[in-house]
This record gives sequence, structure tokens and C-alpha cells, in this order.
Amino acid sequence: MKSLPLHACTPSISSAIINRSYSLLHFTALVALFYYRLSSILLPKPKPSLPYLLVFASEMLLSIIWLFDQAYTWRPVSRTTFPERLPEDEELPGIDVFICTADHKKEPPLEVMNTVLSAMALDYPSDKLSVYLSDDGGASVTLLGMREAWLFARSWLPFCRRFGLKTRCPEVYFSSLEDNSDGPLHSLEYEEEKEKIKGKYELFKERVNKAGENIGSEEATSSKDHSPVIEVMDDEPKDDAGIKQAKMPLLVYVSREKRPSHSHHFKAGALNVLLRVSGIMTNSPYILVLDCDMYCNDPTSARQAMCFHLDPKISPSLAFIQFPQKFRNINKNDIYDGQLRKIFVVARNGWASRTNAVWHWVLHEERSIVWKSFTERCPASKTIIWTFE
Repeated sequence: MKSLPLHACTPSISSAIINRSYSLLHFTALVALFYYRLSSILLPKPKPSLPYLLVFASEMLLSIIWLFDQAYTWRPVSRTTFPERLPEDEELPGIDVFICTADHKKEPPLEVMNTVLSAMALDYPSDKLSVYLSDDGGASVTLLGMREAWLFARSWLPFCRRFGLKTRCPEVYFSSLEDNSDGPLHSLEYEEEKEKIKGKYELFKERVNKAGENIGSEEATSSKDHSPVIEVMDDEPKDDAGIKQAKMPLLVYVSREKRPSHSHHFKAGALNVLLRVSGIMTNSPYILVLDCDMYCNDPTSARQAMCFHLDPKISPSLAFIQFPQKFRNINKNDIYDGQLRKIFVVARNGWASRTNAVWHWVLHEERSIVWKSFTERCPASKTIIWTFE
């Protein structure tokens, strides 16, 4: 029996017609403009001045850039996934989540921990999900925050699973600006549990913020000169049987060794270290990379990505799955396009038709460098899923 497809690709006919009509109109105007410019230069009359020629050169350059950009609007498509058709949870491949932070002053630990918690709460089998945090600053406050996040996650994850929350970043979920309509009809049980979890989250915030206030000045001087630290979070509270039984993803804190006399290659070097550490500990075939100041706004994103990677027709030639970035608290008018809709709404559908991605080349190069010399110990190849959420 033929299995049902895991995803569908549908061309957007109306958008293609509009885009092509606009391109034709724009191209006609450019032809008229260039005809005028060239006729002004070639006709036997006083030669144009240098500023005139510079303007003409600028127009040509911008026109060429515009022409290349039309490839992404020529045939827009929309892709639909069917996560319900995926294999059983026991058959799904593992995913290693990489989160990188470098400076606890510029990237507050509380925000980083919210990213960690949203990644841990993904709708994916806990035994197939591993979350690695790379702390390039080697800050003790980040390590303490990870320990507190692990303890809070033992209450937060069961709450998310029990009530099927869509917003699984606690800071966003408890925000007054967020529409918390996730709960089942706002039942009394849901409201009671929500208040309990909110109290635990406030305590979690207080502990993380207090730890940051107690950091001394020696922390700043050691951010570029410190020994490596790897810690697996596995503390289990003994006073709550319900929490103790919660299934938890693997959570690992990684701080690589840094010395002033050696180049550390910034984020690329941090990802190299995470590749090596994860290759020894879990060696999952797929990697999800998140920025530390963002969060997973859709808990089913991992399963949606698997709808493409597990498709035997396209998986041999597939390397990246890229999710669009979404924004909160944007002015409803958004006159300056703070949501980058031209990129993540208009151009993205064109990239999908060309099977292209953006902002992924650094990871591809670093992955090939690492695994070229590390294949003997970790023979399994890894596929990187880059997300902007």
C-alpha cells in the first residue's frame, strides 16, 4: 500500500500573475530609461558630465540587482506539512538543539533560559530530544540559570503537554500582551494549574536575577580566559512525585576552553565544539540551531521539519529546513516593516520554489570542517535545521 505524502507543494497562481505583471511593467520602464540614457550619450551633442555618467552607472547596478531578485518572485509556492502522517514516536530520529550565548550582560540569562525552556518543550519525544547550551563567556550565572531552568522545566513541561499549549516560552506565555487562549475553554482546573506554574516561574525569575546581581567583577575578566566546563543537568526533586516522573529531554551546559593566545572563531567555533560534544553524547542525525534571544513559537516545528527530512523523494538532496522569523509587540501599522515581511512573507515563498535558503553558509562550511577530521569517532552524518523563530 502506497503511503500518504508527508508534505505538499502548491504553486501560488494568483501571486505569480501579480508578480510577473509587475516585473514586466517595471522591466518596460527600465528599457525606456536605458534608451533615454544611451541616446543622450551617443547623440552628437555636448558630452554628458561625470555626475551624469555616475548616475547612469548607479541605475544600471540597481537594475541588475532588481533583475536577479525577480527569480524569487517568479514562481512562489506554499508548502503544507502533515505531521500526523509521521511514523510512531519510537521510530522518529533524534534531534540535537544548539543554543549559543556569549555575554551574560548583553544576553540576559533569563532570556536565554526562556529559549532553552521553549526548546525543551517542543512537541517531540523526550528521549529523542537533546538541548545543548554553549556559554562562550563561561559565566557562572548562566550555569546557575541552567540548573534553575532544569528544575522549573520539571513543572513547566508537564503543564504544556497536559493542556496542549501553543506558546511554550514562559515569559511570553505569562506576558500581559499575550492572548493565552491555549487552555481548554479556560477550565477551572486549567486556571488553577496556571496560577501554580506562574508562582513557580516568578520564583525561578527571582533566583536567576538574584544570581546575576551577585556576580563579581572577576567574571568579566575571565570571559576570554577560562577552562572548559560540561555539565549534564540531572537533579531530580524528591518532594514531588508527579514532577519526578515527568519525561525530560537531555539538557547539557557547555563552556569551551578559551585562552587569549588562541583564536576562538566566535560562534562558528562554539558550534564546532557543540558538534563534537553532541557527537559523543547523543550523535543525533539532525541539528536544530536557535539564537539565544529567540524562542520556538510553534511546538510542532520539529515534527514539521521531519515531514521533509523523512520524505524519501527529497531527503537525499535536502540539507536545510528554514523557518521564518516572527515578531511580537510590533506596531499594528508597522510603517518601517519591522517584521521584515518582504523577506519572510514575499521572498520566502520564492525561495521555497528554488529550494534555496538564506544565512546558512557558515554552518555548512563549519560542519564539513569538523566532520572531516572527526568522522572516525562519530561516523553518523548530521543535517542542520536552521530556524528563525
